[in-house]
Amino acid sequence: MESVSGLAPSCAGQSASYGRGMFYVAVAATAWGTGGAVAAVLYRTSGLGPVAVSFWRLVLGIAMLAGLHLAVGERFGARRRDALVLGAGLAVYQTAYYGSIAYAGLAVGTVVTLGACPVVIALAARWVLGEALTVGRVTAVAVGLAGLVLLVGGGGSAGSAPVLGVVFGLLSAAGYAVVTVYSRRVGGDLSGATVSSFAVAACCLLPIAAVEGLLPAVDGPVALSAGGLAGTVGWLVYLGAVPTALAYRLFFAGVAVVPATVTAVVTLVEPVAGVLIAVGVLGERITLAAAAGAVLMLASVAGLARSG
Repeated sequence: MESVSGLAPSCAGQSASYGRGMFYVAVAATAWGTGGAVAAVLYRTSGLGPVAVSFWRLVLGIAMLAGLHLAVGERFGARRRDALVLGAGLAVYQTAYYGSIAYAGLAVGTVVTLGACPVVIALAARWVLGEALTVGRVTAVAVGLAGLVLLVGGGGSAGSAPVLGVVFGLLSAAGYAVVTVYSRRVGGDLSGATVSSFAVAACCLLPIAAVEGLLPAVDGPVALSAGGLAGTVGWLVYLGAVPTALAYRLFFAGVAVVPATVTAVVTLVEPVAGVLIAVGVLGERITLAAAAGAVLMLASVAGLARSG
């Protein structure tokens, strides 16, 4: 994959870099949206909890990225500070996100998590990075949040403990904000730090995952409904490959050239993807108001793609 940071610094090159970075972040967000749906399936069928699912997706993501690095002869070392900060942020973000899905449902959990991100990141980016809150960016955040309000009000059924799910969603947003703002503050393409940060995150999750239960169900009606152990392994491999290895490589490359506030709004593609999958695949219901909210969120992303 070509590094975004290696593009020419001319005006045309900067425009191309920004457009490519927007594309990378949007693809990553779409992949994350599919990951939420797969996690919801695993909760129902595998006997694994949110921490165990997060742990296994990180382990499989490490294996896939390490194999890719070795195959192409690419170095994958990272500064210790980068690995520690990004890894801790990812551990909080991913685990709390999956906890939100488990307790509040896929649609609500995804939307609450991503809904808090633009506001938190916009304020943090203004304070830490000095990023300007332009009229276009503020409008995009407002439109995106309006869409989220409609989506929350009209989309998806609530889970077993929606209040706890909302708390996990807000915690997840805080972890995501740390990863995004830190990546922008350090500067440059941090995609080479993906493996190291995944390793730190996996180490953070291992003790909790061990208590929760690392191994999936291999017998009984739960396992049989998912096609047994092979079905569970297949879903975990997908989580490791697409929403983890691929998505975070693209995200770290994209955030190198896309402002943090813009990145947060572009990732609103994730709840749209998640809710569409919840409706089309998992049978959750969505109203016209929720559909209108999805349109508003996509409109806010499209506006930023044109104006920055």
